[in-house]
Amino acid sequence: MSDSVLSVLFSITAFLYAIVGFGGGSTYNSLLVMGGFDFQYIPIIALTCNLVVVSGGLVYFGRAGHLKPGIVAPFLVTSVPAAYLGGIVPISEQWFILILGLSLLVSGFLLLNPRPRQRIRGLTPTRRWMISLPAGAMLGLLSGLTGIGGGIFLAPLMYLAGWARPRVIAASASLFIFVNSVAGLAGHLEKFTVTHEPGLLLTYITLPLAVVIGGQFGSFFGSGIIGERVVRRMTGCLVLFVGTRILFRTLI
Repeated sequence: MSDSVLSVLFSITAFLYAIVGFGGGSTYNSLLVMGGFDFQYIPIIALTCNLVVVSGGLVYFGRAGHLKPGIVAPFLVTSVPAAYLGGIVPISEQWFILILGLSLLVSGFLLLNPRPRQRIRGLTPTRRWMISLPAGAMLGLLSGLTGIGGGIFLAPLMYLAGWARPRVIAASASLFIFVNSVAGLAGHLEKFTVTHEPGLLLTYITLPLAVVIGGQFGSFFGSGIIGERVVRRMTGCLVLFVGTRILFRTLI
């Protein structure tokens, strides 16, 4: 896969994911794996692109009034250290792809469930924290291991539980991805410097640049133009598609 083709695919991915508040890390990982990139570079590149895309999302969703930091804060308390820990833990390419694919497949099915089983809005703040803290730790560890921001796991959970409205969930996913991408990136860079030269990462600078335009347009459309029901359905289909594709590649 040539650099120009990969850059175009990254830009398209950023547009599609930014509409629903995601950074695109799962598909960046998949594209880099298919492109034959060094496995230890992949999470670092994907997390960097995540940060570029969701930064724009936070601006657009914030301006539109959808960003509610208090909703996602309880998840971040435990997800940040867990994401850093997950980034440090060594993992083989086979396990990386398998964990990523299975996680996304489950998330996609849950997200397309038309009827949430429980409405969280009526719970007391204490009960919310009791749910959010362990969930954040689990999602953060999974995010760190797979090298993605974790919003693609958080959003289905919040949708299924009826935690907030779709655009608020998309904004929450953007914030969750941003913070956990920073933590996961720190862990992967610490592990990376043991056997690689960090300066070599500069040769892949075109990929973060490629996601800037796509991410900006996606965040613009997702923050107010596209209907909430469409946002939810797009999110579910996107998660399910990526998970299926990754598992198919692993098993064949």
